[in-house]
Amino acid sequence: MTLPAMKLLAFETATEACSVAVWIDGEVIERFEIAPRRHAELALPWADAVLAEAGIAKSAIDAIAVGRGPGAFTGVRLAIAVAQGVALALDRPIVPVSTLAALALQGGAPRVLAAIDARMGEVYAAAFRCDNGDAVLRDAERVVAPDRVVLPDQVRHERPDVILASWCGKKVRKATITGRPGWGDLPAVRDGRIYEVKSTYILQPGPASLTEGVRQLHTLLARVHGLEIDPALAPHEPFDGSFATKDTMDINVRPD
Repeated sequence: MTLPAMKLLAFETATEACSVAVWIDGEVIERFEIAPRRHAELALPWADAVLAEAGIAKSAIDAIAVGRGPGAFTGVRLAIAVAQGVALALDRPIVPVSTLAALALQGGAPRVLAAIDARMGEVYAAAFRCDNGDAVLRDAERVVAPDRVVLPDQVRHERPDVILASWCGKKVRKATITGRPGWGDLPAVRDGRIYEVKSTYILQPGPASLTEGVRQLHTLLARVHGLEIDPALAPHEPFDGSFATKDTMDINVRPD
């Protein structure tokens, strides 16, 4: 991707790293530091410093770029607030940029899985196709445990017979799944075996919700494989994966 001649001022504070840069027709002047809890202190002074080093006035900037996350709530909010303030003062547009996409472009490879620590045993993750300076999202950005990251290529390779889909209280749209590149010939898609497992059954704490999740999974998979549905499934039996099969893959799907 060839960028037109322009001058951009960029802010990124979504993680513990703080970064401010100016792009001038392909040349980058930047400040970067791992600086937990110092983003507010550094962002604007660094902006003045990189502009001074570039020898241009703020009024010469064409647009303000900002890392819009995913990342720490406070950091993302700060970057957007700073970018909005500068853009309003200069009457310039704001260009939001995915923090994961920016990270993926640093990988130097055509296919990149970008991930950022989200704390509490989870990561923000997404797969990208990188080409000619552009990062194209291949799947939804999500927050997930590291061992639950599922790549589109992995799904195509495994060719699941059944897809169980859920998205945090929102309705799953099957067209979002069936329309993914290369998924049309998957057995689960071809045979219409895409089932929604409501997140209230599998994400809410407490034995009652867990039991309902187990019962729903058991019923779905038994029906799919032509097995008898056990009406006496114990009401508080913990889910240990016994109702899942090797040809079944569960994924999170973000609606359009």
